[in-house]
Amino acid sequence: MHRSVRLGVLLSGGGRTLQNIHERIANGKLDAEVVCVISSRGSVKGVARARDVGLPTHVVSRRDTPDPLFHDEIERLLTEAEVELVCMAGFACMWRIPPAFADRVINIHPALLPAFGGKGFYGCKVHEAVLAAGVDRSGCTVHHCDNEYDHGPIVLQREVPVLESDTPETLADRVFEQECIAYPEAITLLSQTLRAPS
Repeated sequence: MHRSVRLGVLLSGGGRTLQNIHERIANGKLDAEVVCVISSRGSVKGVARARDVGLPTHVVSRRDTPDPLFHDEIERLLTEAEVELVCMAGFACMWRIPPAFADRVINIHPALLPAFGGKGFYGCKVHEAVLAAGVDRSGCTVHHCDNEYDHGPIVLQREVPVLESDTPETLADRVFEQECIAYPEAITLLSQTLRAPS
């Protein structure tokens, strides 16, 4: 019997990536089910968005949860929800990926890795760095996560041109349009190999 891949989504901010995934599932364009949302902050819009559409949502505060409990609690919630693929969606913390989830955690980064990645490269800082470097192409990268920032095998990338008139904000908007295509594509690509047996 066919079964949609079970997703866990980790976020720390506005939840736009989660919203995109949820909308594509709802309109039949992505064969998946979000069964667990975990935020490292309780007051962010992403938590409200997830709860507004009825997704099982948990807050594991990075500020209030010491190591190793922070890492262990995330693993416990994902395991209890029988998550098959974990999608980082603007998760602003380093989660130590346990062996049980090796090769089952992906992230989307708003640049063409390995360029403009690593600790400190997130959000608008990435686009500022791209413009400062004077390159003519940027884009987004979906990659498998390991325990290094913005590291791990690349699943797929989508490119956009960098325009002379670009600001960090206009470039961010154009890259995000491609992120909204790339992440569902990557989930679809990986779901066949990562889906647990029925």
